[in-house]
Amino acid sequence: MATGILGKKLGMTRIFTQDGQWIDVTLVQAGPCVVIQRKTEKKDGYEAVQVGFDDIKPKRCTKPLKGHFEKAGVPPKRFLKEFRVETDNPLKPGDEIKLDIFKIGDRVDISGKSKGRGFAGVVKRYGYSGGPGTHGSNFHRRPGSIGQSAYPAEVYKGKGLPGHMGNVRVTVQNLEVVDVVPEKNLLVIRGSIPGANGGLVEIKHTVKIKRNA
Repeated sequence: MATGILGKKLGMTRIFTQDGQWIDVTLVQAGPCVVIQRKTEKKDGYEAVQVGFDDIKPKRCTKPLKGHFEKAGVPPKRFLKEFRVETDNPLKPGDEIKLDIFKIGDRVDISGKSKGRGFAGVVKRYGYSGGPGTHGSNFHRRPGSIGQSAYPAEVYKGKGLPGHMGNVRVTVQNLEVVDVVPEKNLLVIRGSIPGANGGLVEIKHTVKIKRNA
């Protein structure tokens, strides 16, 4: 069995529980994914499966990738990702990975690329309070002093400064699977997940279980 699947974030909504409360959920079109390549400890140094998601036209592939897909006997895919598996895992090129690897109540980790916010200052990027907003202060939303004097006379690594905000890989752990709709390849996840609507997400069984979960 595969440990994860690729999907596309569709958007957020809310649903009502049996006791009448509503919860925020995210809808994900998860799979079906196709195994493109099987990597082994003997040949590649580790055990994994490379999976593809979302069909594309062959003319949109490079020649090396086109040959890669033809070798597996599958149509070209837009996205390729690897998932680690055990040595005795029976998956092979051409096999499909569907939503049956998840069930209601499962806990999952979801990774995606966060929304890009462009160049941002420290107030928006890190929540700095800034300076006085009154006339003549000439400080307002600036970061302020960032270093020391004679010792150590440097800016510490990791100091929050203005720069590019967002557009980085983000993982949210321990989210609950609220519903699984196999006929529509639909996964309903409680809470929010990274990225914009239509963005690629990677869904895996969680590696950390909360004690109260």
